[in-house]
Amino acid sequence: MNDCPAHPSAGGDSPARPAADATSAGGSPGTAPDGTGGTGGSASGHRAAEAGPDADPGAVTEPGAAPAAEAGAAPDAAPALFTWEFATDPYPAYAWLRAHSPVHRTTLPSGVEAWLVTRYEDARQALADARLSKDPAHHAGPSDAKGRTGIPGERKAELTTHLLNIDPPDHTRLRRLVSKAFTPRRVAAFAPRVQELTDRLIDGFADRGQADLIHDFAFPLPIYAICDLLGVPEEDQDDFRDWAGMMIRHGGGPRGGVARSVKKMRGYLAELIHRKRENPGDDLISDLIRASDHGEHLTENEAAAMAFILLFAGFETTVNLIGNGVYALLCHPEQRERLQRSLAAGESGLLATGIEELLRYDGPVELATWRYATVPLTLGGEEIGAGDPVLVVLAAADRDPERFPDPDRLDLARSDNQHLGYGHGIHYCLGAPLARLEGQTALATLLGRLPDLRLAVEPGELRRRGGLIMRGLRTLPVEFGPGRPPAEGDTPSTL
Repeated sequence: MNDCPAHPSAGGDSPARPAADATSAGGSPGTAPDGTGGTGGSASGHRAAEAGPDADPGAVTEPGAAPAAEAGAAPDAAPALFTWEFATDPYPAYAWLRAHSPVHRTTLPSGVEAWLVTRYEDARQALADARLSKDPAHHAGPSDAKGRTGIPGERKAELTTHLLNIDPPDHTRLRRLVSKAFTPRRVAAFAPRVQELTDRLIDGFADRGQADLIHDFAFPLPIYAICDLLGVPEEDQDDFRDWAGMMIRHGGGPRGGVARSVKKMRGYLAELIHRKRENPGDDLISDLIRASDHGEHLTENEAAAMAFILLFAGFETTVNLIGNGVYALLCHPEQRERLQRSLAAGESGLLATGIEELLRYDGPVELATWRYATVPLTLGGEEIGAGDPVLVVLAAADRDPERFPDPDRLDLARSDNQHLGYGHGIHYCLGAPLARLEGQTALATLLGRLPDLRLAVEPGELRRRGGLIMRGLRTLPVEFGPGRPPAEGDTPSTL
């Protein structure tokens, strides 16, 4: 199978047919109950979704829907958002929004109205603006609309008191309690375990000559890693893998499959917290319990919610980083070969800058999680009303030509790459050091052990998972010749 063409936004041909998939309501914090890859439109003209609380927010329009408009189109030719084509390649639509409506009022597929922020400078401002709260209580929408934001099932399971739903001072307190688990020193100490997991997973398919890199590799790696950090016993980790899989690819109702998995996970975490209280270990859940027992005022619900969100937030971002990153390298063979040469020479610099570029170019998080205006404010020339939801489009900001020269070009050596892939401000992704470690280890080891890795299908056959917040492939079938066994020092450390 030949290498895939360049990404459509970067000048290559578009896939032969749309490739979005929307059987999932997502699997990350905020992954979209209210916007999962469905039909949608702006409040300024194109058709809004007719989606009630029982409608499937993961449905996308069939092939043949109006494609997104290219940048430079007439200002009244607003692009169609949340269509099948949009899910496949949203970047032309985002280019149009940056040029003509950078802070854009839209109706999401579920019927919830929100503002989309697409320019880099506006995005940085919004991500750090204390007037934009993370607390869903500030949402001014009707009660049924409030039920279509956040993670399905988190309210009923009493798992809402986590870092993505709270503001200072509670946010400051809870983040301080868990931040020590993700310091560069602690993450670096975890590197051998990540390498061990990476090699074990590759060993499982290296002799087959083919694999689905999402199912066989990108998905299980971060699940097992975060379970180790949390202190989930090895015999229980496959259950966590099953629940996490349901969260990102459930085939039930629009939210029911995710909600059921959340309920099961909540029950397990409550039991595990009790067990850890009796027999603490050297793990994050035990650390949270010790903090609670020594005056930090961490309730059991807060401890369960923190463990839940660290698991929930800690895996799909890395799944998508690995999946999108490998796909981008397969689509850009000159960049992939450049990285392979650098790794073969024992260098680490290009791997480090390359991960940042992959995060910028087609990152795992398309939109930052929900924010709500606590007071009327002006953003990008638009008046935002108190209680209005605001969604910062990280994928659009990271392709802003005002900030990144030639932004649609993949350049693994790109310097001055202050992308927003992991956010900005006090809500900057706590697990970013671990995700970078996992991404670097995964890419370096794959390219080293399977040097002739190639797509096993035509690019047009690949399918995107539905989801408003996350951006990732449902499958990534690859082929390769006989690989080599793991060797000591395969992955240069950059941490």
